[in-house]
Amino acid sequence: MSKGKVYDYLMSVLQEKGCGHMTLIDPDFGPPEKLAGIAAGAEAGGTDAIMLGGSGGDRSKMDETAKRIKEETSVPLILFPGNVNDVTPEADAIFFMSLMNSRSRYWLSLAQTFAAFTVKQMGIEPIPMSYLVIESDKRTSVEFYGDVNPIPREKPKIAAAFALAAQYLGMKLVYLEGGSGARQSVPEEMIRFVSRIVDIPVIVGGGITTPEEAGRKVKAGASFIVTGTAVEKSKDPEKTVKSIIKAMRG
Repeated sequence: MSKGKVYDYLMSVLQEKGCGHMTLIDPDFGPPEKLAGIAAGAEAGGTDAIMLGGSGGDRSKMDETAKRIKEETSVPLILFPGNVNDVTPEADAIFFMSLMNSRSRYWLSLAQTFAAFTVKQMGIEPIPMSYLVIESDKRTSVEFYGDVNPIPREKPKIAAAFALAAQYLGMKLVYLEGGSGARQSVPEEMIRFVSRIVDIPVIVGGGITTPEEAGRKVKAGASFIVTGTAVEKSKDPEKTVKSIIKAMRG
């Protein structure tokens, strides 16, 4: 993937396929060679991009994992950073995001400020994104580390207000996050409400474990579905991703 072309590529996926799928790989899930194998399987299954990120903060492991994934795949590798030390030059792009419902000034703007020059010097394409964490059945890692005030599941208008503010601020994507490993994913009612209000693509991830669930999210208005744990723990990542995408586009 050419530098500076990842966002355009994602938009072309939406135009040509109607919706997109991204596979999230956590560097802490295993050794780089294992994760590269999972990414390769996901690509064979039809995933449109690989996202790389977690909460471990091990820069050397990020570099090696990103390098291995790039060697084994051809779809874009997009950083989904847990903090400023997750930025690696091996990636094609980075979701340059603000955790808009955090209580902490650090996650709203300071982390981005600290990382800005690094992103520029490394030549990674920044894709501005609003990151919103939705209330789940348990306290997730992002809620803990990000000092999040989670959006109540039964309050879709709050999520839509955040998403619309993000659009007006110039962000190109909005990500509704249920939390990694959550047993409850983002409600379809919330996805439907947000996608009707905003003109930018809505990404939905966290807690999506079955093809049927992914299909329902797309039908509700999700532009992109992100699956991580379900693919990482699968005995056959290619088959798992293929079944998810079939349900999304069926």
